[in-house]
Amino acid sequence: MTTGKDKKWILKADAAADSSTSAAAASTAAASAAGTSSAGASAGVPSSNVKSTVSGSGAVTVHHDDANEPNEKIVLRVTDLRIETNAGNEILHGVNFALSRGEILGLVGESGSGKTTAGLACMGHFREGLKFASGSVSLWPRGDETAVEVVELDEVAVRFLRGSRIAYIPQDPALSLNPAMRVGEQVREVLDIHKFGSSDAERAARVSAVLEDVGLPGDKAYQKRWPHQLSGGQQQRIGIAMAFAMYPDVLILDEPTTGLDVSTQAVVLDTIRQMTVANNVAGLYITHDLAVIKDISDRVAVMLRGDLVEEGPVKAVLEDPQHDYTKMLMAAVPDLAGRKTIGDGVAPSETEEPVNAGITHILQSEDSDADADADTGAGETGGRAAAADERDAGTTSAAVPLLQVTDVALAYGKAQILDGINMTLEPGDCTLLLGESGSGKTTLSRCVAGLNDDYSGAVKLRGQELARSTRKRTNEQRVGIQYVFQSPFSSLNPRRSIGQSLTVPLEMSGEGTAASRKAKVEEALDAVRLGRSFFHRRPGDLSGGERQRAAIARALVNEPSVLVCDEITSALDVSVQASIIALLRTLRAEHHLAMLFVTHNIALARHIADNLAVLNKGKIVDYGPTAEVLENPKHEYTRSLIADVPKF
Repeated sequence: MTTGKDKKWILKADAAADSSTSAAAASTAAASAAGTSSAGASAGVPSSNVKSTVSGSGAVTVHHDDANEPNEKIVLRVTDLRIETNAGNEILHGVNFALSRGEILGLVGESGSGKTTAGLACMGHFREGLKFASGSVSLWPRGDETAVEVVELDEVAVRFLRGSRIAYIPQDPALSLNPAMRVGEQVREVLDIHKFGSSDAERAARVSAVLEDVGLPGDKAYQKRWPHQLSGGQQQRIGIAMAFAMYPDVLILDEPTTGLDVSTQAVVLDTIRQMTVANNVAGLYITHDLAVIKDISDRVAVMLRGDLVEEGPVKAVLEDPQHDYTKMLMAAVPDLAGRKTIGDGVAPSETEEPVNAGITHILQSEDSDADADADTGAGETGGRAAAADERDAGTTSAAVPLLQVTDVALAYGKAQILDGINMTLEPGDCTLLLGESGSGKTTLSRCVAGLNDDYSGAVKLRGQELARSTRKRTNEQRVGIQYVFQSPFSSLNPRRSIGQSLTVPLEMSGEGTAASRKAKVEEALDAVRLGRSFFHRRPGDLSGGERQRAAIARALVNEPSVLVCDEITSALDVSVQASIIALLRTLRAEHHLAMLFVTHNIALARHIADNLAVLNKGKIVDYGPTAEVLENPKHEYTRSLIADVPKF
């Protein structure tokens, strides 16, 4: 039931939404005159006023300035927020932060740190199995000097709050948009639900205006398109338009650029920044990508295991981190220049407690541990690696590459997806296949693996041409090329244990007895640093990084010569990504594996690849040693990709 207090707030929210147009216009003019948000100046100079506070859980939070102290710019304040499971286990331990108008706060941390839980709490939403324990979330809507306590509102008031005063942009636009509704109707639906304006004409005009604001056509023809007719970047901009339609006070962005290529990501980030400043909105940007945070945020807050451990201006926190966890996150971020060695050492399982468990759970081994693990892995897999080397040496001469792709082309109707692709791969080498979404890189990798069978041209393994379909290839040929899919969540059967899933490839190849197959699976689990204890565990019990390691182990059980990795780190946080990259480097050395690494993250190039092939509209426009392509790109497309990489 709606209380009198809630009804009063709803009426004020209506008035605030109606009066927001003039406020946004004034803000736009101010932003244009200043050339940046007001936080930009404060974010430019590291603060020397570093101080620490201790939360009720005993965690230390490092503050680089006093911006979170009460001031007139703050539009939303989270105070001592505690959230627990239905069983009473606390997962957020007294979190404090504030959002100011015209500024974006970046909330960063590894998977499981609590950043999305904290962000959703700002909207009064708690995922299934969680509940509000204590604390407050205070919102100051436009035109109202009295704060609204979000977590105290009833269901009716909270529903009205969402979309009008607090807007949300989810991670995956393809899943968040209704495939059965035209895009214009989806933007209009927000306005209809919240009763924007006084007429249909006013709402129709607002739909056109907000689409143009995010850089999309506002005409009727574009509004009649279906979501599937738009690219990933266009779909995300529709989501941004829906979020800004009601001139909200607060915008919550939950990993909105994860999975986007660097060019599309740059466009989406520019759109978010411009709309935030122009509409004088307070933004909370949730992500694990510190390079993106540096580009878009004014301030940053770092979370670890439900505690906020460091916060302040972006430049101060990222260039002069004080907390050990922040320093380790920074060390895990790949750089385009390749000056750092990310994932240095062998990372143990994510479920193991590191030595400094009280400080961080980024997994970095000491040299002695890494050597011990490497020795163990070499002992268990050395025979298999030697056998693989022997096989390659016996069947591949210096004149014949291990893998050769010749004049591969593929078209769907009039759309030319691949156009005369030529490349080679030698034992132990890694070629990184780079390009924007739709460039053809995944299509090419699936042709190599035999998952696309309608291409022309030739794919040869050790000089022998392969059948186009994997079903028509010999058992040895299928074993020789193994594929690791992008999402371990969908590629592993949730009803099977990890051991059962890893046994399937061996059963399909008809190799060995049940006992020998189990032994091989256990060796593969050891090789990816999971351990044999994972044999009986199910995918739902594993973290994202552990699932990806299990998917890699499944590809390794048949001792392939070529491993095709399709965007396998795109959804992983930086520390888990670093451990996977380190693992792949180790596996290449131990097994003499050739690797085709498909990605849109050009910053990984120097950290994993010997050679770099750049695809644009189905053609390889740059191809050669990684350093040569990055330092002397021949094609304008490669130069534009490099220019769009977030500088870190």
